[in-house]
Amino acid sequence: MESNTQKLIHSFSALADLGQEIADSGDFIEMVRTSLHLLLGTIGIRRGAVVECLIHREETNTLALWGLGEDYQATLTVHEEDRAAFLGLTEGALRIDADVEGDEQPLSAFLSRHRDELRAQEIELVVPTVVRGAVTGLVLLGRKATDEPFTSEDIEVIRAMVRHIGVGIHTHRLLGEIKQRAEENERLYQDLRAIYRDTVRAFAAAIDVKDTYTQGHSERVGKYSEIIAQEMGWGENEVEGIAIAGYLHDIGKLAVERKIINAPYRIDAKESSELNRHPAAGFDILSPIHHPYADIPLMAKYHHERLDGRGYPDGLTDTQIPIGAKIVSLADSFDAMTTDRPYKTRRAFDSVIHDLRANTGKQFDVQVVAAFCRALLKELTGETKERKFLKMLGKNYLDAEKDAPLLRELLNELDPNTQAAAAVG
Repeated sequence: MESNTQKLIHSFSALADLGQEIADSGDFIEMVRTSLHLLLGTIGIRRGAVVECLIHREETNTLALWGLGEDYQATLTVHEEDRAAFLGLTEGALRIDADVEGDEQPLSAFLSRHRDELRAQEIELVVPTVVRGAVTGLVLLGRKATDEPFTSEDIEVIRAMVRHIGVGIHTHRLLGEIKQRAEENERLYQDLRAIYRDTVRAFAAAIDVKDTYTQGHSERVGKYSEIIAQEMGWGENEVEGIAIAGYLHDIGKLAVERKIINAPYRIDAKESSELNRHPAAGFDILSPIHHPYADIPLMAKYHHERLDGRGYPDGLTDTQIPIGAKIVSLADSFDAMTTDRPYKTRRAFDSVIHDLRANTGKQFDVQVVAAFCRALLKELTGETKERKFLKMLGKNYLDAEKDAPLLRELLNELDPNTQAAAAVG
């Protein structure tokens, strides 16, 4: 009686260890090996193996071996009728030397294929691992070290431990499927993002085609906005969102007459009023679209607002203007100043710096201008290998020796930690 009690306690302890091993292990193969070792040690079995029944394949895959030689491969053929028969095992274990007849004829077919191979390895029991009505694998067990026959209690403990191993195999399979689906979903998501961005860039090109004198303007504003947001420490999704807003900021120009957009002179007040409708028109065009990035319609609507309230269409002031619109506003103005227009040539860089100094705190946000200056200075001095600004501006526009000091000087004035920052200009 005491011996049986001790054996029972030992078996439950082994089950607890096995459950903990399956729950804690991050290495699937090591988990299976350790589980097999625990099972063999609990019952006192000399040798064994765990094989996985693969989905849509009849040949098994060896996961773990003990006492069979490192080169042994327990490759068994398991047909669908075999799997069905394993599910119906009343004792939970198939004895290799047992005669199986009648209703369990499929098991007899399995034994006829593999009995000699299993006997050669001194395997006595084949125990299927069954989870949720499916055979996920087989545990092959040799004789007990004492050469005593397996008792009904031994079989019960074996079945309990094999169920744990089966759950481990099933869980690993599920995690693999989840990982595969996640990878597929990630690829699909990235493909959709690329399609969305390409579509937006096509729209930007369509907008610029209407304006003969600003080819590539929307593309450049998108890229400038992206650079500024990155310098401000925005996350990847937010940076991509602001780039999209930059590409689409002038989409409202599609609702403005072409002759006004392409006027080769400074337009009059009436024409200016018509042109100034484009931010609100852009908002109306973009609002019904479900964008993957927040506030894109608002960034298009407010990119001509000013911190001092003198912008349009709503005359917003500093804190009322979304930060994204402030970024697009600077990117838009910088590109306007550094590209040729029908009524003016692009401005020299020192003139651009003068404009930024004069209008920061009035038209432009201090932190946005500072981020812009930092990013451009990094490219100009070679601190970063990227040449996004310089590529769009052209190789002859900036001179590091002459223009870098201008950027540093403005940056010192724009230090957001000083009280004077907001009063620049």
